[in-house]
Amino acid sequence: MSGKKIRLMIVDDSVFFREFLSRSLGVNPAIEVVGVAADAFEAEKRLEELKPDVITLDMEMPKMRGADFLRKILQKYPRSKVVVISAIPNNVFEALHAGAVDFVSKPNTRPGFDNAAFLKEVDEKIKIANNSTHIPTAPQPAAAPQQPGKSGVRTVTLTNLPPVLPSALKVTSKNIIAIGASTGGTEAILTVVRNLPENTPGIVVVQHMPPVFTNMYAERLNKICKMEVREARDGDRVEQGLILIAPGDCQMRLRSDFKGYYVHCGGTEKVSGHCPSVDALFESVSTIAGANAMGVILTGMGADGAKGLLAMKKAGAHTFGQNQETCVVYGMPMVAFNIGAVSEQLPLTAIADTMLRRLTK
Repeated sequence: MSGKKIRLMIVDDSVFFREFLSRSLGVNPAIEVVGVAADAFEAEKRLEELKPDVITLDMEMPKMRGADFLRKILQKYPRSKVVVISAIPNNVFEALHAGAVDFVSKPNTRPGFDNAAFLKEVDEKIKIANNSTHIPTAPQPAAAPQQPGKSGVRTVTLTNLPPVLPSALKVTSKNIIAIGASTGGTEAILTVVRNLPENTPGIVVVQHMPPVFTNMYAERLNKICKMEVREARDGDRVEQGLILIAPGDCQMRLRSDFKGYYVHCGGTEKVSGHCPSVDALFESVSTIAGANAMGVILTGMGADGAKGLLAMKKAGAHTFGQNQETCVVYGMPMVAFNIGAVSEQLPLTAIADTMLRRLTK
């Protein structure tokens, strides 16, 4: 194989798991396992010497918690790319908040576990992490749209604008916001929805994530956001002040009846390679809500959501794409931008404010 191999360091307190990962990934022609460590202190001592491109990190280790170690190494080595491998879902969100690129659910020891599928996922996440960029940590002021450029997409200048007051929003039950994301999306979605007021139109979200994690993610957001957040159930109504997160094991699509919008959660078929799929959600929103909707596509690998966002735009919806500089992975937003699906491409921290300003018109 031609090209530079990804230099990988494995940090895990389990001898068995270190050896399993090292042996399994060591035969991968794209990866070179340059070292292993049993705890955070050993890992920190070897980082300068080994200079890994990517680190796989267990979150439960002796001497120092994985999240604390993650914050420490990212402060010292800000270009480090970390993929968390954890058996404890709660730890995953702490790690992503601390700066990990992505995570893989640690396998259990029950007979019949699909090692091949696990290793394939680890391989994919390592490669994604190696190619990822970092979100700037400095807060950015709100964005003021300029006139469309040659591409037809509105660009932005950053300026200090007064905050949008909740009382200024002009919304009805027909308004709806749809958001889609993948790698880096858990924190990106939080940035967008965290301070949205309680009278914001109902929001439907697809974040590529396994079952169990989607419910825990919804619970985490619900503790932080002003809006109510919960994992969607089939038949849930889309209401002002409510954010519905698609379950990790089925597709979520928008439906309507004489009462208004609701979600249908069902079907395990993959759409655009994913279940749940951003395309599946966005395409249903384009059909049901049309120009009453706004669509947002955030950081993520691949193309899921681009075609659906284009369908929304063609149906009259206003669409937003996260810009390259603030994406962990500029994949999904890039494809959407390139096919003309994005009305405005914005820095992550400008999206919420710009959405609210559109809702005052």
